[in-house]
Amino acid sequence: MTRIFVSATSPDDWQRYLKDPAKHWRTGYSARTLAHSWNGSNGWPPEIQHLFASSPERSLRHTEPLLVIPEKITPLAGHGEPPHSDVFVLAKAADGQLVSITVEGKVDEPFGNSNQSVSAWKRDGDLENRRKRLKQLLDKVQLAEERADPVAYQLIQRTASAVIEAETFNARYAIMLVHSFSLIHANFSAFEALAAAYDVAIQSEALSEVTRYHDIRLFIGWVQGDPHYLSM
Repeated sequence: MTRIFVSATSPDDWQRYLKDPAKHWRTGYSARTLAHSWNGSNGWPPEIQHLFASSPERSLRHTEPLLVIPEKITPLAGHGEPPHSDVFVLAKAADGQLVSITVEGKVDEPFGNSNQSVSAWKRDGDLENRRKRLKQLLDKVQLAEERADPVAYQLIQRTASAVIEAETFNARYAIMLVHSFSLIHANFSAFEALAAAYDVAIQSEALSEVTRYHDIRLFIGWVQGDPHYLSM
């Protein structure tokens, strides 16, 4: 089905795209905070602009956003609800190549149900269907199952979504960003576990290349948002 997106004139326009608009649209929580941060920026939020500007990859230092879509749905193998990226960005790098970016917004919420690991997720529910879906996800993120098992399933899913969307748009870079507004860096350890699965030591405010999927280069990063938006 072709999806038609309309422009947002205010942060409140983002609410309609949430899976549960009434429950998830609360001051101090990720959906509303993220919407105010992104809608209040002319291009990138400043902290994400800085993240790209300090990238070790030269071609990403002047990445320009072309299209920003709240709650972008990425179809996956198997049946069941497909994932929603809090923000999807199609961007252009300095070398002219397209960049597919999935953004996961967080305050103090875990990644999924209590940071449920891949190991726990694959044993919960329709096992045959989950195996089918997991096979696709791990192929996209180029991880063996035993490497992915300790990682939060939601992080694997969001990272794979960046690669899948890169294929859709013929992008040469795929990036999964966590845009955190937590004052205590909540759940950063879960993000570190994702990096560790690739044997990469990562820091907050840094963009790191972790692998390649065919000719798509995959990066991950964690950035701290402006806490000013927590009260909006």
